[in-house]
Amino acid sequence: MTTTDPSASARRAGRVAAGLVGAGAACVAYGTLIERRWYALRRCTVPGVLRGGGPLRILHVTDLHLIPGQQHRIDFLWSLRHLDHHAVVVTGDLLGGPDAEVLVADALAPLTRRGQPGLVVLGSNDLFGPVFKSPLSYFTEPTRRTHGVVLDTDLLVDRLAFHNYRTFRGEAATVDTAAGPIAVGGFDDPHLPTTVLPDPATVAPPGDREAVLHLGLVHAPYLAALDVLVDAGHDLLLSGHTHGGQVRVPGIGALTANCDLPLRQARGLSTHRDRALHVSAGLGHSRYAPFRFACRPEATLLELTA
Repeated sequence: MTTTDPSASARRAGRVAAGLVGAGAACVAYGTLIERRWYALRRCTVPGVLRGGGPLRILHVTDLHLIPGQQHRIDFLWSLRHLDHHAVVVTGDLLGGPDAEVLVADALAPLTRRGQPGLVVLGSNDLFGPVFKSPLSYFTEPTRRTHGVVLDTDLLVDRLAFHNYRTFRGEAATVDTAAGPIAVGGFDDPHLPTTVLPDPATVAPPGDREAVLHLGLVHAPYLAALDVLVDAGHDLLLSGHTHGGQVRVPGIGALTANCDLPLRQARGLSTHRDRALHVSAGLGHSRYAPFRFACRPEATLLELTA
């Protein structure tokens, strides 16, 4: 007959608990101090989307959430200036708070310095400042949306225009690139409760010129918003918003997309109704959630072919 020493069992349990606490602390330290600043440039080929010519290269940048003092993020954007892209697409949530409008536009300026067009849609954080939100609310209250102070969106749009960026707010236009004209349509963030999804005709490719690409843009890839872009006739859809989940479990993936997009599509290239969809994990995070895990901040160079 064997007996169990209660004190030994208690010590083992204590060691296990201490180990779990230590591992959790290490993960938090890694996600806060290392990964959220460990920027990556990803490259992705998207076949079958061009209507002629090619290749056409698009630099996709999103979710900067930039505030003063984040020189590391500005430096990464500066490092992208020598890429051989034909256009820059910026899919919203550029501002991390008040008084960052000029900072953001100037940080993006190097990406259009050789005359490349910049194409922009806005996110909710480009209209309203962030407020504290418990991370658990992304699971318990996924439809709850809270907004802070009103930001100077007009200043942001004007300053972006100074650096050759056009902002699409429920409209479409044909834009020239060195690889041929592209037809672009985009609208405001459907994550905003005040946003009314447009009629597809308002964001459909203009019929005045032949375009090598029909490109649909929206910040948050809600399924209904993607449907508008597909119904409008776009062949490639670009979005941000999800942060790729921001926290991903190895072997499982994203735990939330912060919208109704299937979790398996929260980052990278996939399809929606047989159209190519690229969702970027973005470069930043809310100032109230300075953490990433197994989901490095990123920009993506997309090479499009016929």
